[in-house]
Amino acid sequence: MQNVGQNQSRVIFSLCFLSSPYLVVSGNANRMLPIHTSGEISGCTATLVNMAETEHHSGSSPEDDTPPIPVCQNFMVPKKEISMFPDMGKWKRSQAYADYMGFILTLNEGVKGKKLTCEYKVSETIEKLLVLLGTLDRWIDETPPEDQPSRFGNKAYRTWYAKLDQEAEGLVAAVIPEDKAAAAPEIAVYLKEAVGNSTRIDYGTGHEAAFAIFLCCLCKIGALRVDDQLAIIFKVFDRYLEVMRKLQKTYRMEPAGSQGVWGLDDFQFLPFIWGSSQFVDHPTLEPKHFVDEKVVNENHHDYMFLECIKFINEMKTGPFAEHSNQLWNISAVPTWSKVNQGLIRMYKAEWVVCCFLIGSPDVVHKLVR
Repeated sequence: MQNVGQNQSRVIFSLCFLSSPYLVVSGNANRMLPIHTSGEISGCTATLVNMAETEHHSGSSPEDDTPPIPVCQNFMVPKKEISMFPDMGKWKRSQAYADYMGFILTLNEGVKGKKLTCEYKVSETIEKLLVLLGTLDRWIDETPPEDQPSRFGNKAYRTWYAKLDQEAEGLVAAVIPEDKAAAAPEIAVYLKEAVGNSTRIDYGTGHEAAFAIFLCCLCKIGALRVDDQLAIIFKVFDRYLEVMRKLQKTYRMEPAGSQGVWGLDDFQFLPFIWGSSQFVDHPTLEPKHFVDEKVVNENHHDYMFLECIKFINEMKTGPFAEHSNQLWNISAVPTWSKVNQGLIRMYKAEWVVCCFLIGSPDVVHKLVR
């Protein structure tokens, strides 16, 4: 039994998931931004939607060699553009932000009501990405943790990361079309940023976001197509999560920028967004069920959200309401649609982008000056 104080907190928190579709920026209630407008997905050129529109109007098929959108050939190695709080305003107004959130929301719509085990197309590029992730997985096996006095942050991770740092461009070049080989150095930066920090030996939602940006870049250069949407999440991103969990467990990586009990999760955010979308209009499973370990164990193969809960249950001990209070609060929300909308609001309001790197305009758009 949970105490009365916890139940009150749970009800109050759930109100955030029932409010209007706006978010509060930096805790200032007088500064509001819409969570989801048509501009984010179509007016601001969300990548996958553009691809769909181009293919529809041109009558081309996914197998056509012609890229779905025109892409500039002037690629550049990304650099840090967001260093101080005032830069956040430029980020929110930038095409890069619109493209990134459009990519996230388009995929969110694509997986709505679908299981991980449903049927979908697996393209050659998806297969190549799985090979890439398999290589990262194999390198973990080849780089066992060192014996050291410190329990967390095993230094063998730096050896593993050094191998990725050296091979990243080649790994990316093996995935992208030959005529886009010049983009490999730029896109490889996001791959290296997606696996954690080798100095601190930590991993967090910023690294997760870097992998989403990596995938978005592949869409923008035409390596991934509109009909890859389900495979991007159900094959590639799900496999990425497997590798990251193996990294976290093998090298005892610290959470990067964790808010502790007040954060949604120590390491991930996007699989909760997309995972909640999978549950929308589910006939039997409601948000209250994901705190039931039996339900999690029986259904985690079909739902990304439950895969995350299963990993939390394996890594943490004690009452769920204590070690994952925010998630426990979310279980009081009446519908998965409200959970999904609320998580998107949280992501927009809390996502830290201080280490966000900006590359060429047609891969990830530069910030508005």
